[in-house]
Amino acid sequence: MIPAISSLTPITTAIPLIGVLMLTAVKDAYDDFQRHSSDSQVNNRKSQTLRGTSLREEKWSQVQVGDVIRMENDQFVAADVLLLSTSEPNGLCYIETAELDGETNLKCRQCLPETAEMMDSHELIGQFDGEIVCETPNNLLNKFDGTLTWKGRKYPLDNDKIILRGCVLRNTQWCYGVVIFAGKDTKLMQNSGKTKFKRTSIDRLLNLLIIGIVFFLLSMCLFCMIGCGIWESLVGRYFQVYLPWDSLVPSEPMAGATVIALLVFFSYAIVLNTVVPISLYVSVEVIRFVQSFLINWDEEMYYAPTNTHAKARTTTLNEELGQIEYIFSDKTGTLTQNIMTFNKCSVAGKCYGDIIDDVTGEVVDVSETNKAARTPTMRWKNGQEFVQVYTPISGPNVRLLEQVDRISNIIGEPGPIGSSMVPHKLSTFPALDFSFNKDYEPEFKFYDSALLDAVRGNNEDVHSFFRLLALCHTVMPEEKNGKLEYQAQSPDEAALVSAARNFGFVFKERSPNSITIEVMGKREIYELLCILDFNNVRKRMSVILRKDGHLRLYCKGADNVIYERLKKGSEDITSKTLEHLNKFAGEGLRTLCLSVRDLDEQFFNDWKQRHQEAAMSQENRDDKLDAIYEEIEKDMTLLGATAIEDKLQDGVPQTIANLALAGIKIWVLTGDKQETAINIGYSCQLLTDDLTDVFIVDSTTYDGVENQLSRYLETIKTTSGHQNRPTLSVVTFRWDKESSDTEYNPSRDEQDEHEMEQATGFAVVINGHSLVHALHPQLEQLFLDVSSQCKAVICCRVTPLQKAMVVELIKKNKNAVTLAIGDGANDVSMIKTAHIGVGISGQEGLQAVLASDYSIGQFRFLERLLLVHGRWSYYRMSKFLRYFFYKNFAFTLCHIWFAFFCGFSAQTVFDPMYISVYNLFYTSLPVMAVGIFDQDVNDKNSLMYPKLYAPGLQNLLFNKKEFCWSAIHGFFASCVLFLVPYGTYKDGVSPKGYVLSDHMLLGSVVATILVIVVTVQIALDTSYWTIVNHIMVWGSLIWYFILDYFYNFVIGGSYVGSLTMAMSEATFWFTAVISCIILVIPVLSWRFFFIDVRPTLSDRVRLKQRLAQLRSRQSQDILRTPSTRRTRRSLRSGYAFAHQEGFGKLITSGKIMRKLPNGADFKFAMPFTNNTNKQVSVATTSPKDNASKNSHTLDTINL
Repeated sequence: MIPAISSLTPITTAIPLIGVLMLTAVKDAYDDFQRHSSDSQVNNRKSQTLRGTSLREEKWSQVQVGDVIRMENDQFVAADVLLLSTSEPNGLCYIETAELDGETNLKCRQCLPETAEMMDSHELIGQFDGEIVCETPNNLLNKFDGTLTWKGRKYPLDNDKIILRGCVLRNTQWCYGVVIFAGKDTKLMQNSGKTKFKRTSIDRLLNLLIIGIVFFLLSMCLFCMIGCGIWESLVGRYFQVYLPWDSLVPSEPMAGATVIALLVFFSYAIVLNTVVPISLYVSVEVIRFVQSFLINWDEEMYYAPTNTHAKARTTTLNEELGQIEYIFSDKTGTLTQNIMTFNKCSVAGKCYGDIIDDVTGEVVDVSETNKAARTPTMRWKNGQEFVQVYTPISGPNVRLLEQVDRISNIIGEPGPIGSSMVPHKLSTFPALDFSFNKDYEPEFKFYDSALLDAVRGNNEDVHSFFRLLALCHTVMPEEKNGKLEYQAQSPDEAALVSAARNFGFVFKERSPNSITIEVMGKREIYELLCILDFNNVRKRMSVILRKDGHLRLYCKGADNVIYERLKKGSEDITSKTLEHLNKFAGEGLRTLCLSVRDLDEQFFNDWKQRHQEAAMSQENRDDKLDAIYEEIEKDMTLLGATAIEDKLQDGVPQTIANLALAGIKIWVLTGDKQETAINIGYSCQLLTDDLTDVFIVDSTTYDGVENQLSRYLETIKTTSGHQNRPTLSVVTFRWDKESSDTEYNPSRDEQDEHEMEQATGFAVVINGHSLVHALHPQLEQLFLDVSSQCKAVICCRVTPLQKAMVVELIKKNKNAVTLAIGDGANDVSMIKTAHIGVGISGQEGLQAVLASDYSIGQFRFLERLLLVHGRWSYYRMSKFLRYFFYKNFAFTLCHIWFAFFCGFSAQTVFDPMYISVYNLFYTSLPVMAVGIFDQDVNDKNSLMYPKLYAPGLQNLLFNKKEFCWSAIHGFFASCVLFLVPYGTYKDGVSPKGYVLSDHMLLGSVVATILVIVVTVQIALDTSYWTIVNHIMVWGSLIWYFILDYFYNFVIGGSYVGSLTMAMSEATFWFTAVISCIILVIPVLSWRFFFIDVRPTLSDRVRLKQRLAQLRSRQSQDILRTPSTRRTRRSLRSGYAFAHQEGFGKLITSGKIMRKLPNGADFKFAMPFTNNTNKQVSVATTSPKDNASKNSHTLDTINL
């Protein structure tokens, strides 16, 4: 320290600095250790590596380029490898790429025939000495170019011979591969993006404010320097006998005063340095650290099936969870469970699958837990209907909301007229027993006994229906542990074959020219003549079979495609089936139609000849084949329709609805195909029939995308210009905007609600190839203009990097806080790009979790993470910062007031030790208790009123304006804290004649009253009192007196006895009371005025909460917001075939067969195969206007 300028001892500055650095180091070390532990989970995964002629188990981190590794069934692939040999015939293997592109359907890879001959011979594989020349590491998941030179020959390599890191081997016992790319060079890691250092918006604001505070400090130092120069030149030079100038100071009055003033500038920079809060950052880090543990310990976010707790993997972003404006969600494994179930069907115009209540005659929804909930309808006083849907829950948390809260009028909620709630009703309908069938699956559930009775009663239509399901597919059967298992390219197809199996139509085996099924225990063998495989343009698949000399075509596909190809007649069945399709689609089920056609032998032979000619054509082969298919797939007879449920994760619709009510915009980014993504959009209520239109952007050219976006933007502007209707308040259910005022700025609130109402009429669905052009610098603004005015945005068939680019686009242009959530490696890039990354844990893949900032077990926990923990964290941090700046300004500015009475000499008004520990010991614990435990409303009401989240979206609780108010509050407090005691003790004498007007006594009094006042202020600011708050608040006040006594009397401080003397006089207590009253009364008056005149939603809910607590109700009678209303869904075809063609080519060629069946039953000729791989373009049509929704024709969103 420099004696000429320092007014403080070295220890005064060193103590807080050392404390801050130590705590920060401990917190950062903990974060690093956590991430290191997570990374070790992946790096320490085991992989079997061939060393010489023997296998050795090594860690993933030790796998290098050129190593030959063995992969086994259901195992993750450790690196990008060239497939050498497999356990399957013809060098085939099957992989699941959910970690890469979100698709759960199996994909086929095939090694070179020359390397496949090595099988699992370690000697042969160990001698493999090929040279591979390939492309440099890149992020293209669907492209690979390379050449293998081996034994003097060159072999071309493409993507079909490569297995990428992150894939899972399925239905393949083993395979060998040579590592091409490892570690960060793998395509998976190339798509992961760079890890970015993430800071919250509050951190960025704090950095800006600290810069402002530094300039304020310099201005105060400059002011005091000028004041010192004036005082020394006018007054100080005459008191050199008493206050001699330093030897450095010239004796000339003006020059001396100038030098002293310059030295005082630096002295005040040291004295006032506490206005720049060093301890602020460590306090913020400690609060975030503890808040992270509160997230980890929340039992409401525990997912029992996978034993997964929520986990905050970073401790620096908690309050950012309370300011999320955009959520970017993956679909596969995040919104859905990837479980397809056969739910309902229509056969010959009769609907099966609905359960009718014998008492009420109503359709009962039956879940897997055998529970059903009926939908109560309440009619409000204004005549509007409010439909409430109960979510089945279990355990001690079950609450029956039986009546409206009697105090709802206090917060402006009208009560229902003559309505009562219908409680949950337990279903009395058990699942059907299929144990009569030896091949049944215990996990298969179906409840309508009429369908099973029809099967047992040999109903011809029902038998034909299930025969088609058992025969028309490309599923492969496999015996595993004595149990029949199926491998399918899509989960939908597996669900249909499984349904037929359980109803007694068991698909047993297939050969290249036959299909064998068992019908009610009787074996049936069909000759397979042709497979007309699925693609995205045809949207259907057919098989042509012969049995007992009779030829028949079986076809299944999208409803609009099948209906166009039906023969005339049977209008009764077609119309009834159409009604059932409307009903199924309205329930969010994925539908497809089944049809058959009997063929004449001569017609078929003639068609087969032309079919062969088209297949051999070298020009326009695809178009010619499609034309040939059209010839035979017509004049069909409708059998019926199926309805498959793509199971969402529990609570997804309610979560999305509540997050939308909170003002959060939700985008779905998925690698899955468009039709599947749209179905999920309707199922989770992201898309509803309330939408004016759903825009489909599917053009493959720049100009086409520009034209589509421009047309849609014009449509939005035209529609918005004609909308002029009242809005229904989502808080009070009144038809006025004032009743739903939830923010502190009502004018801004009304504007935002108006904008939100205008943005609820549209949704946009865009494909990956169109997104390439939409993200072009010249088009991105147009894309933003369209998407920002839509209620929902779904991007499908997007690559991992495109997901990150979409997130970056919003971050860059909207200045909004973004959150990305996903469960697979294909989501890593967007998780790293977004402000907050959330990984769904408990799945097989760990990549998303390892890259995330928070991990949860299910998507539904995101609601609690944001609306409870996020909102609380933002609320607490904002209150902490407002109070921290207030108490700091109140403390530091006392030196400025004292400067007027000490000649601006940089003399401190407080004891130097008090200055050191004021922020560290005396006032830190109460405000940290508020920052950790405080809450305005409890978690239940936070979820019940999503609009409480709105202040965080608008950054209302802490911003530059709030900072200025806190600084002004501190300025006023410092003025009162210094001037009131100064006026009291100036020339003061005690009743015993002691002089009280000394510097040390005044400093002790001001310091003590300061601690008392800021403690009272934090008590006023505390909304939620716990035992910890009481201990921290009142304990810190007692702690001050104990520490002051200990320091002055035990250690021997310079201010010894000053506070004791002051406290022995009544003057001190009166001064303390007066100061507190002067400072507290304006605060109380201000708050009571605004709570009474302009209460926020938080104030209203808190009042309701307190009154409810006073009444001690066992169950709270508070109505939910209409976030779980059941809505209609647009009719659409939802059958999710695979993205590529099926296994048809492999089946008919025989390559896929491990061994061909033999015996007298299998003497069919090998059929001609036509299923050549082809690149198809996706053609889509947009939904029509609202009138089409009411028409009787199928409104299908085509792919």
